[in-house]
Amino acid sequence: MTAIQAIFIKGYEERTAPKPHFVYRIEIQAHVRSWQMWRRYSEFDDLHADLIKSTGSAPPCELPPKHRFALLRSRDTKILEKRKAGLEQYLRAILSAKEDRWRESLAFRDFLGIPTGKLLQSSTATVGKGGTQFTLTSWLDEHIQLQSLIRDVRSDVAKRDALADKGDISASHRANVSAKSKLASILSRIGALGEGLRELGMNGINEGELQRRTDMVARLQDDCEKLGKMVTVARQTSQLGNGLTASGRRVASETDREALLGPAAAMKPITRVFGASQPKETEITRPLDSQGLLTLQETQIQQQDDQLTQLTTILRRQRHLGEAINSEIATQIEMLDDLSNEVDRVGSKLTTASKQLNRLG
Repeated sequence: MTAIQAIFIKGYEERTAPKPHFVYRIEIQAHVRSWQMWRRYSEFDDLHADLIKSTGSAPPCELPPKHRFALLRSRDTKILEKRKAGLEQYLRAILSAKEDRWRESLAFRDFLGIPTGKLLQSSTATVGKGGTQFTLTSWLDEHIQLQSLIRDVRSDVAKRDALADKGDISASHRANVSAKSKLASILSRIGALGEGLRELGMNGINEGELQRRTDMVARLQDDCEKLGKMVTVARQTSQLGNGLTASGRRVASETDREALLGPAAAMKPITRVFGASQPKETEITRPLDSQGLLTLQETQIQQQDDQLTQLTTILRRQRHLGEAINSEIATQIEMLDDLSNEVDRVGSKLTTASKQLNRLG
């Protein structure tokens, strides 16, 4: 932790999501760089509990107290300024303590956004395998960015298919090249994300969280594998029927076949035999050669993949809706807990008052 020179809390601001609250701007100064983190009071409270749990003792300074009826008093400027000063004193006490067990803990380093496993050595981090230093928070930020890039690749694939259907082969090819380029970058960053997770695992992340994040990386890899198959299959622009095969070649007419091969060849039915059995022909497959049949199969597989992608999008939307409901329920539970605590406090006061009245009687 010798890389940290000073810590300040320079200000605060009100935010409305998921419910109205204030966050404090922490400015951290190191040897070669400085940065800032935004934290709310409840995160300081969680940090204090984590430090006690991980080190076995409380830090050398107590947090400023949590006020009763916080929703009513949270906008009091004097209270906010007093709390800001108390939170700054709390962080500085940990930084300057003779014992380093609190400031070297994973919880404190993650709270300040310090790269885990190594001291700050450069002002920037390079993205690439083995080159990125992650904190628990920055790891999640990188995961969110990769999810966004994967959505961009899906958008490029959909754009490629739409352009191919319109017959704009050149633009369709450019969209496909863009999708491939983005996918290659994503694969490289996923490798760095996995490497960063291994480093976090060696620096004290709990087993449950490590497994959860490992599953997150695996899901990214699965998405990339599916996208890799999608970008390698070019959407056929030719339509079946109207005398065209799926490969864009026109089927010869009966007159042309008779002129070229003779009457007997023109009357010979178009069939295929695979092994000892003869497959059933359809109106779509009958005029196709082997390459055309293969292309038709690839097109149908692509359509099935598109339908699966749409289903995945619907399920993901349902998941987000469930997470939003869960967040709202958690907020309501927290408010009910606060109300319950207030009721208990008032009940205790009423009991005390009742006893005093009994003595007077």
